[in-house]
Amino acid sequence: MKTATQLSPGVERLEERQIRNWELARAQRAHKKLAPKRVHDFVAISRQVGSGGHEVAQLLGERLGWPLFDKEILHAMAGNDAVRERLYQALDEREVGWLEQILDVIIDGRFSAANYFHRLSKGVLLLAHGAPSIFLGRGADLILPADQGVRVRLVAPLRDRVRRFAKLTGVDENTARQKVLDLDHARHDFVRSHFRKDIDDPSRWDLTINTSRLSPAQTVELILHLMREHGIATDHI
Repeated sequence: MKTATQLSPGVERLEERQIRNWELARAQRAHKKLAPKRVHDFVAISRQVGSGGHEVAQLLGERLGWPLFDKEILHAMAGNDAVRERLYQALDEREVGWLEQILDVIIDGRFSAANYFHRLSKGVLLLAHGAPSIFLGRGADLILPADQGVRVRLVAPLRDRVRRFAKLTGVDENTARQKVLDLDHARHDFVRSHFRKDIDDPSRWDLTINTSRLSPAQTVELILHLMREHGIATDHI
């Protein structure tokens, strides 16, 4: 079993990829004498339990060639001080100043630097600063700058979510229903306690999609269209 400070090989590869992206971007900025970006383009996806969000996020990442940071990866990174410190060391003074300033706004004096939410917020910002990315869950849309990126909410009727969850986990539908409701409640509490927001507030999202009405591929096409409307280049795909 992995401890809180151990990362899977997949997470470590994503960390290495982000650091390489930073180094390349910094070299390009220095050559062109450009100011550093605070965060790169991103897609923040929130999903109801059993709405197929991970499949959609993976497919979108494959189409864009962007790394996907899901709940499990973000949770692991929040628990690994060495990873965050390595990412932090890659910043220059201006970037450090920006990061600390935005963390002050998000944290609002409620959480210490050792608190899980503080560590999570810092990790998300560091990753988004490194290169274009997709974030799935953990309230990433509320951590990242409100005037950048796109934010998508994936929903589905409870009966469909229960069926999908039962199929994925191999449990009966009665067990699946209770588990889905419990997870819904836990996610609601996480957003409410840390962000003081309603997880179902429609004003958080640029686009809400009922995944029972569309296939994962169709859902991805809608997200790509939204990105183009927001001026995020997707012409290479």
